[in-house]
Amino acid sequence: MGYIHGESRSQVTLFPVSLDDLIPADHLCRVIEAFVVRLDFGALGFVRAEAAETGRPGYDPRDLLKLYLYGYLQQIRSSRRLEGECRRNVEVMWLLGRLEPDYKSIAEFRRMHREAITAAGAELVRFARSVGLVRGEWVAIDGSKFRAVSSADGVRERDALKRYLEQLEQADEQDEVVIDPAAVAEALKKLNSHPEPEARFLRMGEVFRPAYNVQTAVDAEHALIVAQKVVLDAGDNACLLPMAEAAKEAVGAPETLHVVADKGYSNGEQAHRCEQQGILVHVPVKRAVNQQGGGALFDRSQFIYDQKTDTLCCPAGETLTRKYEHKDGVTYEAPARICGSCPMKAQCTLTSRRRVNRHRYEDALEHMQQRATPEAMRLRRSTVEHPFATLKYRILGHPRLLLRGLAGAQTEMSLATVVYNLQRMINVMGAQKLAMALGN
Repeated sequence: MGYIHGESRSQVTLFPVSLDDLIPADHLCRVIEAFVVRLDFGALGFVRAEAAETGRPGYDPRDLLKLYLYGYLQQIRSSRRLEGECRRNVEVMWLLGRLEPDYKSIAEFRRMHREAITAAGAELVRFARSVGLVRGEWVAIDGSKFRAVSSADGVRERDALKRYLEQLEQADEQDEVVIDPAAVAEALKKLNSHPEPEARFLRMGEVFRPAYNVQTAVDAEHALIVAQKVVLDAGDNACLLPMAEAAKEAVGAPETLHVVADKGYSNGEQAHRCEQQGILVHVPVKRAVNQQGGGALFDRSQFIYDQKTDTLCCPAGETLTRKYEHKDGVTYEAPARICGSCPMKAQCTLTSRRRVNRHRYEDALEHMQQRATPEAMRLRRSTVEHPFATLKYRILGHPRLLLRGLAGAQTEMSLATVVYNLQRMINVMGAQKLAMALGN
């Protein structure tokens, strides 16, 4: 019995009649095409959105955006690899009309259009709202570390140059040494030309690596990312308010938006400002634990605050009055004579009197803690953690960025977020239905 044989390479054939015959109606390329066509490239800030009347013709930014969206969907992020796909991949030939841009043009497009690509992602979120894929009632916020392209040795060298220049500046102010201007100029030149000017050492698992902190806000309806931002902060404590505001703007919440996050976002001042804008925060409060007495003494929560008199009432019914104000709030204390004769003193304090600190934004912290129910925390886990896994291992291929600097990291995450949302919308609606909706 013989084998199944293909056609002879020298055989003349009329198949296929066109490239379009090779791309099914429900193919993701048709979704990319429909999405890019509906964008107003001039309003979004893309360069050469309109063809120039003079000079050498350039590539249409629409074609290059299609190429990058397709590439990130296929874990192809390198400009050189994308150049190769233009020559060998039928799907890319269909998207670009058989164009073969060189890798320099491809890379330059990505470098130049950080803000425009982010704006295109916002347009996709607005479309998702219009078709009911984003409800805008509950949003989960979280952050994750993504490795920078630079090596640890490169970042250490950069930090060493910064310290060296700072030491020279201090010595110059104190007239302690004679500084060689040539040495300073050489150090400045190396620092200014460093390939990774901003990445910091952030904890990733058990080790510290050069990385960026990527923040996302994910709508709970279909787990679409409605806002994202790359920051340099090691922790998430300062990101609650800016991410909540960005999420509210993105989902168009008219009145109340529920935002849920983990304990790393505990921030009384930012929670207070969120409440002022109609954003209800569901976050467990991170507090210091009183270790005196083996942790068996009365907790601060057992002291009831009276707003009218600005006092605290202890478990024994006595009053603690305002003693002094400090950066984070107010300290209240009871008279020593009352604490000394109190039968509950052994359960309250080991000193002559009990002092209790009340946070400046204690009310906001209490509201935030009360809302952080087990149901809200389960919603957070099921909403925001899966998108990070998809971004890292299904889109980027591995959690390491290719572009250098904060701007480069933001560009990559903007592209990855658009691609994630497109894939998620395809999973929910189906590619053919989504392409039709985008085309209307």
